[in-house]
Amino acid sequence: MQYWLFKSEPDAFSIDDLSACPDQTEHWDGIRNYQARNFLRDSIKLGDQVFFYHSSCKDVGIVGLAEVVKEGYVDHTQFDPEAKYYDPKAKPENPRWYMVDIQLKQKYQRLLSLQAIKSMPDIKEIGLVKKGARLSVMPVPENEAKLLLAALD
Repeated sequence: MQYWLFKSEPDAFSIDDLSACPDQTEHWDGIRNYQARNFLRDSIKLGDQVFFYHSSCKDVGIVGLAEVVKEGYVDHTQFDPEAKYYDPKAKPENPRWYMVDIQLKQKYQRLLSLQAIKSMPDIKEIGLVKKGARLSVMPVPENEAKLLLAALD
């Protein structure tokens, strides 16, 4: 099992939106960065744990924990001209973008803020604390994941 951090702008898709989905499960679509796509397609596996992170809002930070319940598969929105994430260069015979399904495990009562994460002395590898690392899907080393989970308890 691996740990990941998925960023979402809460006005686009929040932890509350995930909570309101049938079975508290939803596909994670719209990723249009190749490195993040590669994680979704090649690295993220069934049962992996996902820190749900609210970004680009007043209170940024980890707000919940989810689990991957379906491994990477083709993001259908890339083929739909009416979709927000349509990609005219993507073709069904040669898809460019992938997604996974996640299921909510826990919505935290309090946010673990970016400031709090950055102040944790042993959190050094996660992309959140590295300059210029802006991926919306990123791996979290197991030792750092355990520290984040402990801070959220």
